[in-house]
Amino acid sequence: MLETVICGGNEIIKKNIPFGSPDISDLEINEVVEVLKSGWITTGSRTKELERRLAKFCNTSKVVCLNSATAAEELNFRICGIGPDDEIVVPAYTYTATASAAIHCGAKVVFVDSQKDNCEMDYDKLAEAITEKTKAVVAVDIGGIVADYDRIFEIVVSKKQLFRAKEGNDLGARIQQAIGRVLVFADGAHSLGASRNGKMVGEIADFTDFSFHAVKNFTTAEGGASTWRDITGIDNEEMYKQYQLYSLHGQSKDALAKTQIGVWEYDIVGPWYKCNMTDIMAAIGLRQLDRYPGILERRKEIISKYDKVCDELGVSHLIHFSGESISSGHLYLTRIPGVTDETRREIIIKLAERGVSTNVHYKPLPMMTAYKEMGWRIDEFPNAYAYYENLITLPLHTKLSDEDIQYIVENFRDIVKAYL
Repeated sequence: MLETVICGGNEIIKKNIPFGSPDISDLEINEVVEVLKSGWITTGSRTKELERRLAKFCNTSKVVCLNSATAAEELNFRICGIGPDDEIVVPAYTYTATASAAIHCGAKVVFVDSQKDNCEMDYDKLAEAITEKTKAVVAVDIGGIVADYDRIFEIVVSKKQLFRAKEGNDLGARIQQAIGRVLVFADGAHSLGASRNGKMVGEIADFTDFSFHAVKNFTTAEGGASTWRDITGIDNEEMYKQYQLYSLHGQSKDALAKTQIGVWEYDIVGPWYKCNMTDIMAAIGLRQLDRYPGILERRKEIISKYDKVCDELGVSHLIHFSGESISSGHLYLTRIPGVTDETRREIIIKLAERGVSTNVHYKPLPMMTAYKEMGWRIDEFPNAYAYYENLITLPLHTKLSDEDIQYIVENFRDIVKAYL
């Protein structure tokens, strides 16, 4: 029996709309089947092909595909020689992976507040947070909107006199010495395919990590990637090789290389990590990349429909497309004016009762148990809390039909206007 709900005084058939759903076609399925039939399912030729194609897509020289964005960010830090006694500045308004990857390296995380009525970090606060111990700042492209890296670079250059590069001749020390200032990292988990001032995410920051998790625009089920800008005096092949070593136990040859005649022997050059991508994952990614321009365009269409209803209601929302910035359109964040956290929760429940699943991105990290135990308090980050307090994230994925979008819009309008 079909269930109905009342929307705008009219009885309509209730839909059940998930917050997220991966966009997998027969192209991805068939490619995975080919991999399974090939007898080679771990890191191999498809992973290498995906790396080459992603590097071209991002306008960078090299990409390393891994098993998550968290691993990618951590290896970015480790490649750069960041570790104990170093400080990394991170927005308080982000997902835990942005901070935890730094903590895994033994570094100290220093949180900064958001801008007022904006989920982007407060760049004045960033400038104040930089000390002689600061080795890096991580900007987050929330929702797929590229952070203001021009401003960030301006800040780290202005603080150049405080920077203390690691001593020595190992790769990390040489990278720090070559750059000669606080390093700029992009958490691009949301922003593959986004650009700002004509530059793609990947070629903007010093180092960038991407997520290919199942909820992302571009997915390999799990997965992620690292990329970086060319650094004068640093060999990209040496860097790529070090990523490979870090991602496969410090093993000097991967499984594919050992298939060559007489090339069975390998060395372990460091007791490192296991976070490589498999060819099964890369097979999904290769066909996703074929389809990605269409996926981005569809997300843009959905965003335009959400913008229209939010502007009509006076509900603030992320601005995904502007004269200087093109978003990947990963998340649609709305803020209901004047409501409390308690009221926001009521609205989420009412939408769910009508079959519309929503979410909240994000609960600031100083509110989380792990970070509270490190001594952080949310009252130190009033802008981050204020942004979170009345936030609702609407479903935004390419399995939504036009009819689904209309249903979301109508029910969002009907429920939210009662609180305005």
